[in-house]
Amino acid sequence: MVLYKRARIRDGDLRRFLPVVAITLIGVYFLLFLPRTSPVVNNEDTVEIDVNEVKFSGRINLPKQNELSVLLQSRNELPPRNLDLYPTLAKKRIVIVLYVHNRPQYLRLVVDSLSKVVGISETLLIVSHDGYFEEMNKIVEGIKFCQVKQIFAPYSPHVFPDSFPGVSLKDCKNKDDPGKNHCEGNPDQYGNHRSPKIVSLKHHWWWMMNTVWDGLKETRQHSGDILFIEEDHFIFPNAYRNLQFLVDLKPKKCPDCYATNLAPCDVKSRGEGWETLIAERMGNVGYAFNRTVWRKIHRKTREFCYFDEYNWDITMWATVYPSFGGPVYTLRGPRTSAVHFGKCGLHQGQGERDACVDDGTMSIDVEDIDKTVNLKSNWGVHVYTHQSGYKAGFKGWGGWGDERDHQMCLEFANMYHVGGTNL
Repeated sequence: MVLYKRARIRDGDLRRFLPVVAITLIGVYFLLFLPRTSPVVNNEDTVEIDVNEVKFSGRINLPKQNELSVLLQSRNELPPRNLDLYPTLAKKRIVIVLYVHNRPQYLRLVVDSLSKVVGISETLLIVSHDGYFEEMNKIVEGIKFCQVKQIFAPYSPHVFPDSFPGVSLKDCKNKDDPGKNHCEGNPDQYGNHRSPKIVSLKHHWWWMMNTVWDGLKETRQHSGDILFIEEDHFIFPNAYRNLQFLVDLKPKKCPDCYATNLAPCDVKSRGEGWETLIAERMGNVGYAFNRTVWRKIHRKTREFCYFDEYNWDITMWATVYPSFGGPVYTLRGPRTSAVHFGKCGLHQGQGERDACVDDGTMSIDVEDIDKTVNLKSNWGVHVYTHQSGYKAGFKGWGGWGDERDHQMCLEFANMYHVGGTNL
């Protein structure tokens, strides 16, 4: 507490001070009494201001926010739901992050599978949305089996219908020549200009990673692993307990492994069925790693942001992981605990004339062996040293050539670091 000495204020000083007092009182009035509800924010939720809240760095240069963007950013500060049902979390919890776009028929299946996961009530589930879609929001609000927090990418192209990072009137399209067509934008290596719904995939993943690891008060000091899954990943009942088992075994069984995985790198595989653990190239279905690995990834921001590839996972395989200086292995079991399903890609959302049609019906066999831990600590580790897939030297599929996307990607890496990171 700071103690102030009393001092006499002369009349002239008082007159000069009165306008300051008046402005301050008006500001307090607006903060206390103006309505704070909006079409996209649940009226039952309130935003609590924490003096220790991490704010954006003063040096960032992100696009000017519209009203929806500001509202979504405010909603990201809300506490998790279901705190009354699950007031405490396990000390050695693995936080689960589910990142989604706009495929409600898939999300319902994933949420249903998560509700059956043993141990899910011990941890926090974070659902990261690429924009705001009411049906997706309602599905998540219906979750009652654990603490759940929703975050919304406030700079998603889907939030900006008529300006960058969405589509602006002056944007070049397809293979337009900026000089001849008097339009704005930089083409990719194949001569194609940006498509907002395509670049949103990489932007969302990178914004989410930076926000979860460095921005959210619920996770920015989390010392354990974080599991990342998508809205088309069916999760088996034993997934969480198996993952805890793998995380505990990794330092002894595979000290050079960067991560753990719930499923094989080959998304069509259900596993080998051997009595051994598997070390292989890092997959994109149910992967978990800790803050040490995140710091290594974050230090490769420029490699990530400048590589001409709109898929985040291919970017990681082709440029980020190879820059670590050695094989990037992950540890998993010989039988999958998660399955990739669905026919519609993230960029084939709903509500468009050419939208992908898939009612989400599927049949995934969950056997008794998939309901309990099916790993053993005395198993050895089989290492796959030569696997097919994207590697260093692959030049990318393009779609990521616009300098504005590069810059916003760099800013996402800076936004929670006071003073910037000079990337």
